[in-house]
Amino acid sequence: MTGSALSDDAFWDTAHDHLIRYIPSFSPRIIERAAGSYVYDSDGNAILDFTSGQMSAVLGHSHPAIVGAVSSSVATLDHLFSGMLSRPVVDFAARLSATLPDNLTRTALLTTGAESNEAAIKMAKLATGRYEIVSFDRSWHGMTSGAAAATFSAGRRGYGPTMPGNFTLPTPNAYRSPFRHADGSYDWQAELDYGFAAVDTQSNGSLAACIVEPILSSGGIIELPEGYLARLRQMCDDRGMLMILDEAQTGLGRTGTMYAFERDGVAPDILTLSKTLGAGLPVAAVVTSSEIEDLCAERGFLFYTTHASDPLAATVALTVLDVIERDGLVDRAAKLGDVLRERLIGLRDDFEVVGDVRGRGLLQGLELVTDKASRTPADALGAEVTAACLERGLHMNIVQLPGMGGIFRIAPPLTISDDELHRGLDILTESLAASV
Repeated sequence: MTGSALSDDAFWDTAHDHLIRYIPSFSPRIIERAAGSYVYDSDGNAILDFTSGQMSAVLGHSHPAIVGAVSSSVATLDHLFSGMLSRPVVDFAARLSATLPDNLTRTALLTTGAESNEAAIKMAKLATGRYEIVSFDRSWHGMTSGAAAATFSAGRRGYGPTMPGNFTLPTPNAYRSPFRHADGSYDWQAELDYGFAAVDTQSNGSLAACIVEPILSSGGIIELPEGYLARLRQMCDDRGMLMILDEAQTGLGRTGTMYAFERDGVAPDILTLSKTLGAGLPVAAVVTSSEIEDLCAERGFLFYTTHASDPLAATVALTVLDVIERDGLVDRAAKLGDVLRERLIGLRDDFEVVGDVRGRGLLQGLELVTDKASRTPADALGAEVTAACLERGLHMNIVQLPGMGGIFRIAPPLTISDDELHRGLDILTESLAASV
């Protein structure tokens, strides 16, 4: 019996018997197709997608330009021996560089965010001749060995030792940090100084790089305070470390600027992109300076993967860049982000269980608590509201980590209509009201 012929009950039985459970649980709907801002289940229900798939489909699902690009590439030039080059790959590298600060000129085209972070970490180690990596204590950079060793929000227990030389900085969570000025306001400078003092104590003198997300998504939509990135840049420079920015979820317009780091006027030494770059397809890139790339090449840099420099991936990425520019989606994300924030702040004002709202553009978070005074995480309520939203036709995502089950990650497509955005927020409001 083919998969498409299975009844719903048989589908779930077969899934239970034959799939590896790589996450705690799957969504309880069978998805048959997707288009625009919606996915459609096996009963024909339209479900508004407030996560852009896996935070990736910035142009929505089945965007005509992406469909056309993929169809053309598959029919003519999709995959090559990794040592061969094609015009789409070179065109993409040049086009991407034109959107970035002057120092970021050299690109490797890859497939996943973990792969791009793995490559970035290896380049940093090779270029500096050091091996110690610093990241946030609620970071998520991927599941491959080097990226996983720099990931601290989950997935560390039961697998044995990680790569040596990984240290953490406290995640700058303004809502929950114990670092406070006398008036109770958040003191991120003291927190960052404290974090690097701990790193310096643990280091054996081989600090290579610091890898961070401008907005930690899997860590609970934690936005770096204004000024933080510039200070982090200085602290890295003082120690001879490279700064790697992981913009898997924040790049390509989602935060209301083309790249999230633009707000701070700080350029990284190495930039990694994925998710948004492929608009839902497996495309990623690592970008660095000519100086770092030259040094790595002289020292024999090797990152040879099956799908490196695939023409199909390059064609998709070029199309994404074209559509974002053509349709003014960066400005649209900024404007819709203002609408989204205003509605979420309204929920915070109206509901005792909404503790915090944070993020930028079309990547924002809403944290549920048992009450505003205690700020106790409301894991059970988060699960209840998520289920209530799905029942009403809205797919929401909560951070599924211990003590963090009440933080919604809201990341609709940049192409979402005003009406669709408001409809989704109306459903969220109704679901909150029904659950408290």
